[in-house]
Amino acid sequence: MQDVLILGGTQFFGKKLVERLLADGKNVTIATRGLTADSFGDRVTRLRIDREDEKSIFTAFKDGQWDVVYDQTCYSPLEIKATTEALKGKVKKYIFTSSQAVYEYGTNHKEENFNPTFFTFTYKGRREYPGYAGYQEAKRASEAVLFNEMLFDVVAVRFPIVVGKDDFTERVKFHVEKVINEEAIGAKDFDVRFSFISSDEAADFLYKMGESDFTGVINPGSRGDISLRELIQKIESHVGKKAILTTEVSSENASPFGLDGSWSVNTDKAEKLGYQFTDLDELLNELIQFYFVK
Repeated sequence: MQDVLILGGTQFFGKKLVERLLADGKNVTIATRGLTADSFGDRVTRLRIDREDEKSIFTAFKDGQWDVVYDQTCYSPLEIKATTEALKGKVKKYIFTSSQAVYEYGTNHKEENFNPTFFTFTYKGRREYPGYAGYQEAKRASEAVLFNEMLFDVVAVRFPIVVGKDDFTERVKFHVEKVINEEAIGAKDFDVRFSFISSDEAADFLYKMGESDFTGVINPGSRGDISLRELIQKIESHVGKKAILTTEVSSENASPFGLDGSWSVNTDKAEKLGYQFTDLDELLNELIQFYFVK
């Protein structure tokens, strides 16, 4: 892997991936709408695309050749179909940032619990996939396009919830601040369970997928899962206050993790391939302490 194309790369763990690639001497091209400033300077080549505008995609990629493409910004099968057609014959390996959301609600999901080659769908744009159910369908359909077309060597990385000190969504911070300020946290079910991965390890895993000969679907992340209630109890032990929990959910108190069911993944496959991830308790304790001190 020497010449790398990243669709996105200007937010959260995408930035870490770009920096990792640059530090290792890779030639990096980022393709974005050009709306988010970045700190890469003249170290990267920039292309302007709009994932909802097929013409912009074909125009941007008409003259390029890359070893690997990382797709961080796809939210519909229409987008991935246009992108794969535009990149046909121009890329060797396609690494898709997918999600544990492709699975049904439940815990300890293994990769075989969702097979994209058998998923039927209708081609729609990203605006036609509202909410979590829409997000799930869009990621499933996008995987289906990739694995049924097989125009490249394909990897779908089914990330659990990505957290870190640089998480612009501040989902963990939301809970820490609510407990500190003695404000209510709202959720329908506090016993739903989730898997997590640090943003550093998410970027590192993507990088290593590009360097490896692995193809297929894979779940990275810290081993095991934790419930929303257990996460809040961790926060209570750090800040020395009791959380106020309510099932009366409002726009002010709604937990970002207050979903209708559990989503967690089994990471045995990644571990058997030699990948290691931070212990889940260590990951969350460090992050909670960061927000508490801050």
